[in-house]
Amino acid sequence: MTTFAPVDAQLSLILRGTVDCHVQSELEAKLARSRETGTPLRIKAGFDPTAPDLHIGHTVLITKMRQFQDLGHQVIFLIGDFTGLIGDPTGRSATRPPLTRAEVDANAETYKAQVFKILDPERTEIAFNSTWVEPLGARGFIELAAKYSLARMMERDDFKRRFASGQSIRVHELMYPLVQGYDSVALEADVEIGGTDQLFNLLVGRQLMKEYGVEPQCVLTTPLLEGTDAREEDGLIVGAKMSKSYGNYVGIDEPPGEMFGKLMSLSDPVMWRYYDLLSTLPSTELDALKADVAAGTVHPKEAKVRFGKEIVGRYHGAASAANAAAEWQRVFSARQLPSDLRDVAIDADDDGGLGLISVLRQAQLASSGGEARRLIKQGAVSIDGVKVSQMDARVDRGGPYVFKVGKKRFASVTLA
Repeated sequence: MTTFAPVDAQLSLILRGTVDCHVQSELEAKLARSRETGTPLRIKAGFDPTAPDLHIGHTVLITKMRQFQDLGHQVIFLIGDFTGLIGDPTGRSATRPPLTRAEVDANAETYKAQVFKILDPERTEIAFNSTWVEPLGARGFIELAAKYSLARMMERDDFKRRFASGQSIRVHELMYPLVQGYDSVALEADVEIGGTDQLFNLLVGRQLMKEYGVEPQCVLTTPLLEGTDAREEDGLIVGAKMSKSYGNYVGIDEPPGEMFGKLMSLSDPVMWRYYDLLSTLPSTELDALKADVAAGTVHPKEAKVRFGKEIVGRYHGAASAANAAAEWQRVFSARQLPSDLRDVAIDADDDGGLGLISVLRQAQLASSGGEARRLIKQGAVSIDGVKVSQMDARVDRGGPYVFKVGKKRFASVTLA
């Protein structure tokens, strides 16, 4: 029989960084019953395998699952291999194209490989919702549809907006929240976690569980994590959500040094938001750390290093995290070049050189011509210690030239 922490201690960690909790009194009762009986709660979170890559913004939800595991509970990592074939309409202004079965299967395998960088395999159940949805058949789908009204379904913000603007809403999209809700019925989930954009779907699950005579789940939502370029305004963290397209992301498969450098670039207020949403540090220890920083007994950089090592260590191991921290200290505090400076050879053009934008792209110092132009405009590009701000600048044949882009990207470039 599992021994659980007191309910108030569990609740403190569970609610940290969450936005919505439906219904807290029911959650407290479930936790109390779990503690009395020694029975872990069943914590569900669903992921449609729409893409294979994860960044730490995606892991806010998975980290919350890990916190439940650390408290002794069982999590269900639900892969929506059936719902992925429908296409989640949440937040969409148009119908999302459904995935093929081959795409779903390939992405699901990648998810399974990545998720155990965070979750404890011993307390994780991986499930596929096709297991119970496909056997429903036509009759079962009609019975499921009869459990929910069209009027309630059209209360969804995205459906409401699309209907008001005359945009198409396909009937199969109305089934998505019902199928997601039925997953909770089939799994008899005690708690379902999702992003704030999933609140409607999660509450549909509560309602369907009541319709099927199953104790309704509690619902927790986590915020969408802002990118590394977020800032504080009037006491609030503002900025675009983390996204590869915005270039403000930290990928969980990035090299340790890249990850650590990006995390060290966070502003101090944003660091605390990342701590709240991603750290597994107990609430009491985190509160003590915040108090020490506020009192001036701990420097904010020290707290940031601690956070960076925790996150990098989660995906690459403690030794890699320690090495990344030491390298960052050597390069950025001591103003030295990286010990593993990349050597890049690029072919010059017929005129004996190459445009700076092309060099940045070919040296993988910028992901695109657009990003290269933005970096040059921001004054983030230097060659041999000299800042370059001309868009039409050329690099002559020769080298090696030491390129520095922003605070974290270096390369030794030779034009042959």
